[in-house]
Amino acid sequence: MIDADRIGRSFRIRGATVHAVRDLSFHVAAGEFVGCLGPNGAGKSTTIKMLTGILAPTSGRVTVAGLDPTRRRTAVAREIGVVFGQRTTLWWDLPLRDSFELVRLLYKVDRVRFRERLGELTERLRLGEFLATPVRQLSLGQRMRGDIAAALLHDPSLLVLDEPTIGLDVVSKAEVRAFLRDLNTERGTTVLLTTHDVGDVERLCRRVILIDHGRLAFDGTVDELRATVPGETSIEDVVAHLYLNSSALRTRPPRPGEDSPTATA
Repeated sequence: MIDADRIGRSFRIRGATVHAVRDLSFHVAAGEFVGCLGPNGAGKSTTIKMLTGILAPTSGRVTVAGLDPTRRRTAVAREIGVVFGQRTTLWWDLPLRDSFELVRLLYKVDRVRFRERLGELTERLRLGEFLATPVRQLSLGQRMRGDIAAALLHDPSLLVLDEPTIGLDVVSKAEVRAFLRDLNTERGTTVLLTTHDVGDVERLCRRVILIDHGRLAFDGTVDELRATVPGETSIEDVVAHLYLNSSALRTRPPRPGEDSPTATA
């Protein structure tokens, strides 16, 4: 589904070259639910922008669903849904239902299929009571559910989430997590989640990628991540320890019969 081969992205800022992402490689297979962690400024958002075609890599190669996101941006857009927790893709002054209709027109979704899909999402995300409400009047939790529905109306094979639970209360967060879990297990939708909330990772992800200073620092299961810091059982404490001691980050702990991996940070 996602193949990133030694991708990099640099910027020129005030005459200096800044490397946001360096030599980053990873693969996400269809049907996986992968969490992407990293401190602020690690390169997570830049990576997401390269996967979605917003930015072109300055080195390396990336494909999504077998397509180059930069050269085939429209085709890739039909394969993916994107949710940014800190900004909405909905139309601020329009009722939620009208925002969904505009999404239908943008993606050229068949009316019959649209009604079926909207009905499914409305029931599962409990949108019915505020479909007629202007987006600007929705609570943060309601708006987030609306953004997730909008990203899925065209039935993408890949859902990319950037901080989808940021600022949500406990109940709203639990509802969003339950929906995403079911979306992955029941429909087989591939999910890539970037977050600072390790609770999202523990409850949703079977695999974790850590990015540090634009490089791949860890790629493995949640249990393998926990094992990188002996004696720690809290994922939050493990991640905090690794952020503070980035030289200790590894691709994953060695399995029996393997050589120890080399640090990549």
